[in-house]
Amino acid sequence: MKNNLRVVSLFDGISCGRFALEEVGYAVSYYAAFEIDKYAKSISRYNFPDIQHYGNVMDADYSKFANIDLVMGGSPCTFWSIAKTNREVDKDGIGWKLFMCFVEAVRVIKPRFFLYENVNSMPANIREYISEELGAQPVMINSALVSAQSRKRLFWTNISGITQPEDRGILLKDIIEDDFQPFHPKAQCVLATEYKRSPTDYIKKKNHTAVYKPYGAALRTRIDENGKFKRLEVRGDGKQNALTTVQTDSVICSPIRVGHIAGGGQGYRVYSVRGKTVSLMANGGGAGGKTGLYKIDLPDGDYIIRKLTPIEAERCQTLPDNYTEFGVDDNGKTVNISNTQRYKAVGNGWTTAVISHIFSFMQAEMMPEMEVSA
Repeated sequence: MKNNLRVVSLFDGISCGRFALEEVGYAVSYYAAFEIDKYAKSISRYNFPDIQHYGNVMDADYSKFANIDLVMGGSPCTFWSIAKTNREVDKDGIGWKLFMCFVEAVRVIKPRFFLYENVNSMPANIREYISEELGAQPVMINSALVSAQSRKRLFWTNISGITQPEDRGILLKDIIEDDFQPFHPKAQCVLATEYKRSPTDYIKKKNHTAVYKPYGAALRTRIDENGKFKRLEVRGDGKQNALTTVQTDSVICSPIRVGHIAGGGQGYRVYSVRGKTVSLMANGGGAGGKTGLYKIDLPDGDYIIRKLTPIEAERCQTLPDNYTEFGVDDNGKTVNISNTQRYKAVGNGWTTAVISHIFSFMQAEMMPEMEVSA
């Protein structure tokens, strides 16, 4: 294996590409990262202290980088995604300008390999324009093959021979956390009227006289403004993924929507843990706008509806648990990262198992060089 891989990463985020390289077994001797989000840079700095951080790709001077083996990056997909109202459909938008920064980097640096990623739902003409600029046709890989998340992405690269990853058959139920701590480790003095209280009262009034353990990070998702449980409105449109069909553990490659709460907007749609998660997002409205809402069955026959925890979101991107929990700020101080920023950082990232799979195909092309160096 080559032991001095030199890399330039554009739109680096939380350095998922660096993690993927090390997963395959490459030793990286130099890694230059372009990123503007301070929280993403902080997380990256905590996990990989040796990374050389730069700023905006728009201001980059790529001529300073020499003997680079790999240029990689995925410019923000929000400009082209089907989820965006009035998305850009031609070359006159900011999405195209950001992409052309990647093209400039490849043309100036002339790396041995390049890898560019973006969303599968982009307009067909944008897809064709990108292929023309990079001189390669994209490979579409769905993260559902290697994770619990449905996430279709296009990859343009000059790495040859890439095949589809083997389906690992992972469902959301396989990565759900089950080691939650109680809301209150100790109860306060029990009142004489305690027998009158219901579990709903404890949650609604944040009562401290009982110790109880929630199965999930957002149990209050099921409590509305009047203190009543938000019950699931079962999907009844007869489609294949209706609740009545969710009776099997067979491999499923897409989210299974079972119903909705609070009106049923995108942020309030509810999915089964026996399918995949929806594609994680950096931004989104509603209770489950970034990660989706999921129906978790409880041992007593009841259920809760909640969004993914940060750790579960990390697992969907095949990152280590708590990869985004800490960061290192510009002053070198270790800091805690808020859940809001963790969700955003993970949603902006790559499914590392997919990237590792792609990078594994570089080995064959490096073999002649490795034999000479040996």
